[in-house]
Amino acid sequence: FPNTYGMPLIQFVESNETANFPAVNVGVILSGGQAPGGHNVISGLFDGIKKLNKDSKLYGFILGPGGLINHHYTELTSNIINEYRNTGGFDIIGSGRTKLETTEQFEKGYEILKKLNIKALVIIGGDDSNTNACVLAEYYVAKKQGIQIIGCPKTIDGDLKNEMIETSFGFDTACKVYSEVIGNIQRDCNSARKYWHFIKLMGRSASHIALECALQTQPNICIISEEVEAKNMSLNDVVTYIAQAVANRSAKGNNFGTILIPEGLVEFIPAMKRLIAELNDFLVANANEFAAIDKENQQEYIISKLSKENADIYASLPKGVARQLTLDRDPHGNVQVSLIMLEVNSV
Repeated sequence: FPNTYGMPLIQFVESNETANFPAVNVGVILSGGQAPGGHNVISGLFDGIKKLNKDSKLYGFILGPGGLINHHYTELTSNIINEYRNTGGFDIIGSGRTKLETTEQFEKGYEILKKLNIKALVIIGGDDSNTNACVLAEYYVAKKQGIQIIGCPKTIDGDLKNEMIETSFGFDTACKVYSEVIGNIQRDCNSARKYWHFIKLMGRSASHIALECALQTQPNICIISEEVEAKNMSLNDVVTYIAQAVANRSAKGNNFGTILIPEGLVEFIPAMKRLIAELNDFLVANANEFAAIDKENQQEYIISKLSKENADIYASLPKGVARQLTLDRDPHGNVQVSLIMLEVNSV
C-alpha cells in the first residue's frame, strides 16, 4: 500500500470551540457476518454528521459491498435510523461478502459515489472486509479521486485488534450471551448429574470467545486451539485428553460436565491442517473429476490421491467427518468448520 501505509495519525481532541462545517455526504456498508452493535455504529455515524451539519446525508449500500458495485442504495433518514437504533442484527441495509478486488469493481463503485457526491465511505466489517477497504482506499488515492475510505472493525471473534484497536464491537455481547447459555446448560448438568455436554463456540481462526466464556463460566474442560497447535497435538491427543478428564471425574462419582470447543479447532491440529491444505489443492485441481465420483466411493477415491501421511489420517476419520472436509468451501476458500460434527449435544 505505497500510497496509504505509514500516513500520519489523526487524533480527535475535545474542544469547546464552535465551528461551521459544510454538509457532507457519507456512504456506509455492512460487510460479513452480523455482530451486535452494527445498527448503533450506523446510528452514531448518522448522529455525528447531522450534528456537524444538519444538511449532511448518509447513504446505505444494500447487502454489503455488492450494493456499491451494483448501485443499490438507500438514503438513511432519521425515521429509518430511529426504527433500528439499539436493536441487534444487520437488517437495516443487510450485509454481504462480495470481495472488492478488481479495477472494474473499483470504477463501478466510484461511479455511484461520484453521482451521490459521497466524500467518505465507511466499511464496517472484519479482517477480510477491512482488507477490501484498504485496497479500495489505495486505488482511490492513487487515482486522486478524493474519496475517504474508513474501516470500522467488526468481528465477534475478537481477533481484529492491535495497539490502536482495543477490541472490535460485538465481542463483549457475544461472550455474555454465550456465557448465559453455557451457564444454563451447567445448571441443568448439575441438576441431572448424568450428562456430558460438548458446546461448540464460534471463532474459526481464534479461540478468544472460548477463552472468555471459560473465564466467565468455569467449565470442566475448555480446548484452546492455539495451545493445541503450539503443543503439536494430534486429534488423538485431544480426544485422549478429554477422555482422561472424563474418566478422572467419573472415578470421583461425577459422570457429568461441560466441555467448550472452538469451531476452528480442527484447523489448528497440525496434522489436520496439512491434510486440509492438500485436500484444498487437490479439490481445486480435480473438481470436475471428483464431482463425477459416486458419494459412496468418494472417500476411497480421495485416499488414493493423497500422500501416505494424509491418506492415513483421512482414512481414520469417521465417514461423516471425512465427507464434510470435502464439501463446498466458504466464499474465502476455507473449509466450513462449523459444519463439521466434532461434538454432539450430550453424551
